[in-house]
Amino acid sequence: MDTTSRTAPHPLRDDAEQAFTTTKLIVKAYGTLSAAVLIAVVVRALTGHTVTSFMWGRSAAVLASAAVIYWLTALAARGKRWAYVRVRIVSFVVPVAIVAVDVIPGTLPVWFIGLQAICALTLAATAFVVNGSGLRAAFPKTR
Repeated sequence: MDTTSRTAPHPLRDDAEQAFTTTKLIVKAYGTLSAAVLIAVVVRALTGHTVTSFMWGRSAAVLASAAVIYWLTALAARGKRWAYVRVRIVSFVVPVAIVAVDVIPGTLPVWFIGLQAICALTLAATAFVVNGSGLRAAFPKTR
């Protein structure tokens, strides 16, 4: 008879699981909005409007960041503390970076800035969820 104890990974509490469900939903919305920005750039380019390489790169990078953030969120929801810490960081840094670059005068058209700002605000909502007491308690600091 095998008497060794095998422990499963520590499951997250219900409130932490709910917080990650909410976070995933917000990040999906961020990804959808980011895809919409890229589609708008494509449509404008196809209809003869001026679209800069910076707009192409910027909208593609924001969409790529959505995929990475979702991946990190999924890992954090499985109990990976390192992923949780990164989600906490990017939930603050990425929205600030999006807005900071977009407000450089003369760089981007107003319609693009508006769409990117909506993306940034959507992602910023994750900061409130992932920094809540329920998730912080689920991932205590280890020293």
